Amino acid sequence: MRLRVPPGAPAALKVLAAAAAAPAPVRPHLGGPAERPQTPAPELELRLELDSGTVLFSPNAICQYFYLCRGEEPTDLTTQWLEWEATELQPAVAAALYLRLVQGRAGPEALGLLQPLLAHLEQQLARSGTSHLAGDAASVADVVVWGSLFPVLQDQTSLPSELQVLRSWFGAVSALEPCRAAAALLPEALRELRAHLAQHPPHLPGPPREPQVRPRPGGEGGAQVGTTPLTWCPQQDEESPERALTDDDIAAAVEIWARGPAALPPPREPRTPVLPVEGERNVLITSALPYVNNVPHLGNIIGCVLSADTFARYSRLRGWNTLFVCGTDEYGTATETRALQEGLSPRQLCDRYHALHADIYTWFGISFDHFGRTTTPQQTSIAQDIFQRLLARGFLLQDTLEQLRCERCGRYLADRFVEGTCPSCGYGEARGDQCDRCGKLINAVELQNPQCKLCRGTPVVTPTQHLFLDLPKLEGQLEAWLERTWAAGEWTANARHITHTWLRDGLKPRCITRDLTWGTPVPLDGFRDKVFYVWFDAPIGYLSITANYTEHWERWWKNPQQVELYNFMAKDNVPFHSVVFPCSLLGADDNYTLVNHLIATEYLNYEDGKFSKSRGVGVFGDMAKDTGIPADVWRFYLLYLRPEGQDSAFCWADLMLKNNSELLNNLGNFINRAGMFVCKFFGGTVPAMALTAEDQRLLARVTLEMRQYHQLMERVRLRDALRCVLGISRHGNQYIQVNEPWKRIKGDERDRQRAGTVTGVAVNLAAALAALLQPFVPGVSAAIQAQLRIPPERCGLGPGLTCTLPAGHRVGTVSPLFQKLEPEQVEALRQRFGGGQAKEPPLASAPPPTPNTAVAPGDPKLIQELTEQVAQQGNLVRQLKAAQVEKAQVDAQVAKLLELKRQLVLAEGRSPEVPKGKRKK
Repeated sequence: MRLRVPPGAPAALKVLAAAAAAPAPVRPHLGGPAERPQTPAPELELRLELDSGTVLFSPNAICQYFYLCRGEEPTDLTTQWLEWEATELQPAVAAALYLRLVQGRAGPEALGLLQPLLAHLEQQLARSGTSHLAGDAASVADVVVWGSLFPVLQDQTSLPSELQVLRSWFGAVSALEPCRAAAALLPEALRELRAHLAQHPPHLPGPPREPQVRPRPGGEGGAQVGTTPLTWCPQQDEESPERALTDDDIAAAVEIWARGPAALPPPREPRTPVLPVEGERNVLITSALPYVNNVPHLGNIIGCVLSADTFARYSRLRGWNTLFVCGTDEYGTATETRALQEGLSPRQLCDRYHALHADIYTWFGISFDHFGRTTTPQQTSIAQDIFQRLLARGFLLQDTLEQLRCERCGRYLADRFVEGTCPSCGYGEARGDQCDRCGKLINAVELQNPQCKLCRGTPVVTPTQHLFLDLPKLEGQLEAWLERTWAAGEWTANARHITHTWLRDGLKPRCITRDLTWGTPVPLDGFRDKVFYVWFDAPIGYLSITANYTEHWERWWKNPQQVELYNFMAKDNVPFHSVVFPCSLLGADDNYTLVNHLIATEYLNYEDGKFSKSRGVGVFGDMAKDTGIPADVWRFYLLYLRPEGQDSAFCWADLMLKNNSELLNNLGNFINRAGMFVCKFFGGTVPAMALTAEDQRLLARVTLEMRQYHQLMERVRLRDALRCVLGISRHGNQYIQVNEPWKRIKGDERDRQRAGTVTGVAVNLAAALAALLQPFVPGVSAAIQAQLRIPPERCGLGPGLTCTLPAGHRVGTVSPLFQKLEPEQVEALRQRFGGGQAKEPPLASAPPPTPNTAVAPGDPKLIQELTEQVAQQGNLVRQLKAAQVEKAQVDAQVAKLLELKRQLVLAEGRSPEVPKGKRKK
């Protein structure tokens, strides 16, 4: 294989170091100045040409490939570090190098851009207790992160003295022979890089936010590595040199403002049914089909339907021709078994739970164009047609499958009804289809010590004939399709990684039939007593649900030339949507629309553990509306902590904090004040506005943030886009606070005119926020539109801040949008819905655990878990104190922190010290 490294490539160090560390059988080709490519971005030309003809362009993928060559498999932690380096560290390093190499800024000034990220590295290394990022040995994560930092730091003495752990790590990695050899090339590389940066300056971020670190539940190697992304929305009004507005920025913003409603896209005429339109952007959105007899919890909702709904609403606001479909997945053994337990037929059970799902999603404001189900004649017809086409083209195999059969129950056991020890990682509660700990897909007969989950009997292995999809035969078509799709589409990093893992291990034939009765029947002699396996059958539900919506369904699903398909799901569903289902459609060879953009989330956990309906732990969809908290508050909080790059955790105290600070004090405060000023000072009529230079700078700032919002939404970075909206609202609050219209209205004519301008600009900013918020909190958006009486044709999303409410516009009655959540209310809900804390007795009456009973000393895993919990709880306490919430709430969380610390001391085998406090006199 051949590695091409063009001159000045920022990623050269890490790639060359990884190649030498592997060591990989690669022939590096280093371009000199005379060979400088005439392209606008030479670093994009760095590539690895494999002997098979495949070419890798991503530097981090190349580094990971080199380590795979020496037998080191990527772990969750190394993958997270690589994603963090690519999305957060690289942009900051590019900006720092630009300041240093091009603008000649002093080292400390350039280093300042990296300060939060360096502090984050220090914290992670210190907390993990290991000498390297992913363990005690250097991994691909160490080489990649070092390779980004070295051009800026070059020596560990460049690091602040207080970052001792990071200094030690940086020195140790720099001393590795592969890194030393790569570093020798730095002087020449920096000269080339300086020329490149001068021609193509990077985006220079403003002051980064404090990193937000959440402990990683379970797994290896310490905490999650993510921080708040550097693509942030400014919260400060001061103009740093890096964020200075240009005259062009201001002129463009003023022009958009002056165009008024003409700058907004025209509203689309509603059509039923929604069908693709030639010449328009036709967007087809699906959400992973929820299984019918599982009531969805908050993690299910944010992972699938809520994320998809947010993007669908944005798509419609942009004027794109959008169809959003979903439905319940109703076939399979789980339905049969649940029906037997409840004394119902499978159809009766599905009818009941389909209605329950529909009610939950209606309450959450999910805007499906059609919410259907898979138990329909259309499902049978389409699934059997795809099957027949695969059979005719030679993509199906017959083979004997050894299957577990429970003689006591008198039935073959579906994978999910077998439990045992995972053969890969030893996890004792692995399911028969997949291990929840290591994520490996397994066959039920491979489980060690299998048990029937229905009767706890020991099943026996029984041979039975089945049909298989010949995935190896389709592998070439799949890889060619993926290469085209990944080049043009938005696939989340975890979706790409999971798909890569499947392909790297080599595809194997996949069974598509099961010995059941409740399912789509197999239309082939010798197999008519069987049904299709759910992971062959269920994704076809997207097509059949659309067919139940419109007889012209093929205009969506057999029209890849005109249709863009977005799939939303949690990461556990990825391989079936990126490998199995595309292979079925490619093999059927009927011009099917395949996914262009696969958006997968990580997991949302609940407080200190997982959601569990049986144990009453966590909030499920049918419970949320009984809490008294509005649906839009739930939507906001779930989207605010959407697990986009790493797992996140629902926390009641944090929900209260975000509601009271972001919704009530930031967003609600600004919109209410803007509307109230119009009513109180100007009789409910928007006053005339005479823009000053200060107002024009505000327009420019907001317009730039709106552009960033659009970029993030188009990339389906929903969480970051929401934080952008909150940043715009902070601009508005600051603008009002600085200009004090409530004081100026009492002054002379000039002051009164200034009060009018500030009020008019503020209420127009509130109108813009109504549109920006619509994908996230549609009820709040509608309330703002009603209070400000924004006409429907002015509710679209423009390219920047427009004057949609001109002088003379009459607003309506303005009232508060949000209510404060009180600590007592939140604590009662936390106790009601259990969670990790619910299992702990009150501290005042709980006898202190002893090392011999409650906590086993010396258990490394327990020590690691408690260390992470202490760090997480400490962060929460600091946030609550900074937000100045009620003392009782802070005290409750401090008490929990102290208890966690005490348990950690016991786990480490030490005796807890009695706290030294002030004695009462």
